[in-house]
Amino acid sequence: MTPRPIIIAAGGTGGHFFPAEALASELVHRGHEVALMTDRRAGIREKGIFAGRQQFVLPGAGIAGRGVMRAARAALALAHGTWRARAILRGLHPAAVVGFGGYPSVPPLLGAHLMGKGRPLVFIHEGNAVMGRANAFLSRWASAIATSFPTVAGLPPGIPVTETGMPVRPDIAAVHDVPYQPSSGVIRLLVWGGSLGARIFSDVVPAALESLPPPLRARIEVTQQARAEDVERVRAAYATAGIPARVAPFLDNVPDLLRDAHLVIGRAGGSSVAEVTVAGRPAILVPLPIAASDEQSANARALVAAGAAWMITQADLTPGRLSAMLVELLGDRDALARAAARARTIGRPDAAARLADMIEGCLHPMASAA
Repeated sequence: MTPRPIIIAAGGTGGHFFPAEALASELVHRGHEVALMTDRRAGIREKGIFAGRQQFVLPGAGIAGRGVMRAARAALALAHGTWRARAILRGLHPAAVVGFGGYPSVPPLLGAHLMGKGRPLVFIHEGNAVMGRANAFLSRWASAIATSFPTVAGLPPGIPVTETGMPVRPDIAAVHDVPYQPSSGVIRLLVWGGSLGARIFSDVVPAALESLPPPLRARIEVTQQARAEDVERVRAAYATAGIPARVAPFLDNVPDLLRDAHLVIGRAGGSSVAEVTVAGRPAILVPLPIAASDEQSANARALVAAGAAWMITQADLTPGRLSAMLVELLGDRDALARAAARARTIGRPDAAARLADMIEGCLHPMASAA
């Protein structure tokens, strides 16, 4: 009998897609066949684990925060995507569908539930410390839920929950074994903001670094992600301050950057904090204030409580506030080293394997028990 495939449902943003790729790689390594259901932002993936495998781009759109007419159109698109997903799933006859949150998970997982007899098992991975809206809606039909954090607000009662951690790419997981080395010379800062909300870092970070005491400023090197329209002005600001800087809209060597970073400044999305903690690097976190359930603030507070990071709200992120914090932190090598050690302790480099174990344990409960 041909093994039944496992469907991975994930949207086009890196925060959802990178963990999906990591799980897919682990499942393929274990001999499973995988297929991808995604949205138009991702399109057909021509590189990575899904290249050459079955991929399905489904219609759909998020409903939260829209006007009445736009919300109605989005709901119709999700309904269309759900029925299309249901028809595709009937043909594939999968063993399971695994969703990573966000609206692109809704059509595949809801479509799986609506198959009726012979439907696949449904699994949800929640990457934040607060249950996302899509996952909260879908959780009533889940066979099991995996989480990135030990405590997650909004989990439904009666559904088995396993803390697996957030799957990260293997090359980032490998940084877990590279010890953190506090610097007595050059201090390397990594500033990233994701696809949304990076402008605040372009506005604030160069000015904050320019105002550092000259002996400290002379030791700084920066790698910063910025929106394409902001790249030139950020480069110019660093050149004026005499600070060596690489500024780009996309950072394609994140494992190397994390390995070499002495401090990370960035958002607190689930994928970002997972990469920072797996790498074992200290961070200043600025939660994205428009996140639907304020999950980034919850993520940041969890790391702060663990002693792995510091948090500044975006409302408080000014050049003066950030400069003062950097003077304090960069002058205390022991504080940075302690935060790095705590981050490394809570990081889960084996999260993809733990998530695969959970899925296989539900698919083959007798074999798992044995």
